Amino acid sequence: MTDSKPDVKDEPDFIDNNSLDGTKTTPVFEQGTVDPVYQAKAHVLNNAVQQIGMGKYQWELFVLVGFGWAADNMWPIITSLILQPVALEFNQSRPPLLSLAQNIGLLAGAIFWGFGCDIFGRRLAFNATIGITAVFGLIAAGSPNFAAIGCFAALWSFGVGGNLPVDSAVFLEFLPGSHQYLLTILSIYWALAQLLATLVAWPLLGYRTCSAEQTTPCTRSQNFGWRYFMIAMGGFSMICFILRFVFFTLYESPKYLMGKRKDAEAVAVVHKVALKNSKTSTLSVADLEIHNAEGQQATDAAAALKRKLEKIDLEHVRALFRTRRLAYSTTLIIFVWAFVGLAYPLYNAFIPYTLTSRGASFGDGSTYLTYRNSLIIAVLGIPGALLGGVLVEVPKLGRKGALALATTLTGVFLFGSTTARNSNSLLGWNCAFSFMSNVMYAVLYAYTPEIFPTKDRGTGNALTASANRIFGIMAPIIAIYANLETAAPVYVSGALFIAAGVLVCLLPFESRGKASL
Repeated sequence: MTDSKPDVKDEPDFIDNNSLDGTKTTPVFEQGTVDPVYQAKAHVLNNAVQQIGMGKYQWELFVLVGFGWAADNMWPIITSLILQPVALEFNQSRPPLLSLAQNIGLLAGAIFWGFGCDIFGRRLAFNATIGITAVFGLIAAGSPNFAAIGCFAALWSFGVGGNLPVDSAVFLEFLPGSHQYLLTILSIYWALAQLLATLVAWPLLGYRTCSAEQTTPCTRSQNFGWRYFMIAMGGFSMICFILRFVFFTLYESPKYLMGKRKDAEAVAVVHKVALKNSKTSTLSVADLEIHNAEGQQATDAAAALKRKLEKIDLEHVRALFRTRRLAYSTTLIIFVWAFVGLAYPLYNAFIPYTLTSRGASFGDGSTYLTYRNSLIIAVLGIPGALLGGVLVEVPKLGRKGALALATTLTGVFLFGSTTARNSNSLLGWNCAFSFMSNVMYAVLYAYTPEIFPTKDRGTGNALTASANRIFGIMAPIIAIYANLETAAPVYVSGALFIAAGVLVCLLPFESRGKASL
């Protein structure tokens, strides 16, 4: 026996967009050791999806998946916006504990839904995540004390934490290779969510909220703005859930079904999508089953008992570390997400608090001005997300170059904010931070799922999201023991962004112009 011709492959392969007619495929990565049957069938499904093209089903999914992107940013922003009034009403000396509760929920959600969608499928997770968020967001409006709002924050965040790991997998697996750039454009919802939250907060929190400068105790009747705000945001998420669950039929991912050896169901889904797009597909079950002769397709669905025990099976994790290069890539992207997970909330989650406290030292820390400035900062995120969608398709720059540049500049602008000597200059640096961080997230959210194979994509997304949330838990802990009115947290955050930018440069895979498996 010789190993000169490897018979298996395990790195996340890609196909040239110019060769999606089924006649020729050009892998980006060298031969490794992942399931050859899965690889061959994934090529067939990619060609089938490309044959159908971008149509009604994908565009509807683009809108509905955007709700998940929106929730991922909107609810942490909501927590940051209500932090000050909640702390004043409940006389809480350590307000960052609310952010800590939120981040614990985000971590639990990322782990459960990210790993779970590779086990019980995408459809259940796709609808449940945003439904859980809406229900507990609405209930939180009636919180009688700080402990209650903290518990509800953890519960709504359990739903929020699963949105991106699940939604990015769902959308990518229905996208033709020629339109994968739309995964980057989805980040426009991320920026719009921040704009929506701050736009609603401005009238509700700007006028119905206790001021940090008032000398009398803050009462519930004076401070009802944040409760109205929670009702408005919870209601918006409930509308998103209804649109997903009632008015749209999500088909299970064909590649997920194929990975479970349900070839007939995978083919049926492809034909349903084609029908909705007013197209026809030539794909047949035989087109997939013919590759069974190439070897035994790996699956954990051999028996009912094994399916039950799959919950504790680490095969999906091991698959992401099976070769040296793939392990190197997986490890680096996990650390990138971890560093960003600490850096972003360490600064962004406390922007309204910082604007109030530092604004007061500048002589203009009114509640109205704080939320007005938060709105201005949010507006600048929208063009940032759009720019990210353009940069990822620039030749020679691609995903890696755009991500490294945006991440590094985000850190640089944070360092610049420490030079602010008045509210206007602080606002300017915060706007630059918002713009560039939205470019960064637009690229990061698109690039990450592309470098994982479909059968392990949920797990890969869960690992990166979990690292992001674990480090995110550290942010409020640091905020509790550090003085938010000093530049210390800003320096830490800026250094972490720059370190993440350096790590991006070391990533081995560039996915621009390729269709992921």
